[in-house]
Amino acid sequence: MRLAAVLVAAGSGLRAGEGPPKQWRPVGGKPVIRWAAEGLLACGLERLVVVIPAGAQAEAEAALAGLVGWTTTPGGATRTDSVRAGLAMLGAEPPDVVLIHDAARPYVRPEHVRTLLEALAEADGACPALPVADTLKRLENGQVAATVDRAGVHRVQTPQAFRYPNIAEAYAVLAADAAPTDDAGVLEAAGGRVVLVPGDPRLEKLTRPEDFALAEAFASTARVTVTGQGFDVHAFGPGDRLWLCGIELPHERGLVGHSDADVGLHALCDALLGAIAAGDIGDHFPPTDPQWRGAASDQFVRHCLGLVRAQGGRVLHVDVTLIGERPRVKPHREAMRARMAELLELPPVRVSLKATTTERLGFTGREEGLAAQAVATVELPA
Repeated sequence: MRLAAVLVAAGSGLRAGEGPPKQWRPVGGKPVIRWAAEGLLACGLERLVVVIPAGAQAEAEAALAGLVGWTTTPGGATRTDSVRAGLAMLGAEPPDVVLIHDAARPYVRPEHVRTLLEALAEADGACPALPVADTLKRLENGQVAATVDRAGVHRVQTPQAFRYPNIAEAYAVLAADAAPTDDAGVLEAAGGRVVLVPGDPRLEKLTRPEDFALAEAFASTARVTVTGQGFDVHAFGPGDRLWLCGIELPHERGLVGHSDADVGLHALCDALLGAIAAGDIGDHFPPTDPQWRGAASDQFVRHCLGLVRAQGGRVLHVDVTLIGERPRVKPHREAMRARMAELLELPPVRVSLKATTTERLGFTGREEGLAAQAVATVELPA
């Protein structure tokens, strides 16, 4: 089965309060749209079409950086127009099944999609829904006119799944002035059979400012804490100063390396990369590449921090240990902690720095070089 998805993210989100449109706002450390895109891409899609506001390509690229398998198309004046645009992007090589999903429902999971696909075995379309639990009242002229029977009434969510030919044809014959409130309604109007599957509170739509507090709570339950470790060594060589944990110190010898040879920051980079399983510092800044000759290691740290954030991660704490006889670290410890905290955008209390010797044993004991080890604690999406 060829599966594709249309992610509708072209709205302005005016009811969500002040700030950028809700699809670009951060929740749980990453943009709302990225949560939705990651959830859909985890379902084995061949293609993901992201429908965005005209002129918002830069925002989409920033929010979805590092993800593979998506493309964008500008939306229209209404949601209906935006869905049409997304479906048209799939028309050249139509899939068997298409998912249509609102970006403002960030927490779609593969299990939601599996349930929908199973339901398509006996229908043209399927959508998740929750039974209405509250009493319903109909107002007329500002007064209650009637209590509505809620028996069998459901609140419909997305993603909604459709056999692609059926939903494409249903949109093709939809009246130009029609204003459907969901895609299943379009298929129903064209005579298609739609079934409901159990919905999920995590699929609720972010509409008003207070919805974001609930979304943050959901995000905290959908994250894991991981640990990465790093180790680095640099030999002493000619010079009268060296860089250590982002601080330049006077010393009778320098450290030898392709960059500034900051052994502390290099170990820290490897710890950050280890936490997200992204290789090591040499993979990202090869010593054979002349552009990194003499480079300041603070840019390496910022790069690694960006990679963590691109995965929706958040650095919680780092612990660096410097190993060597000299220079003495204690007089400079607080300055080093402050600099690393600045690079990682953490409060200094979340940055630990220690120093130790090897009791004159080994290469550090003979003062041939310095070593460092680091541990980084990172929170990532589950």
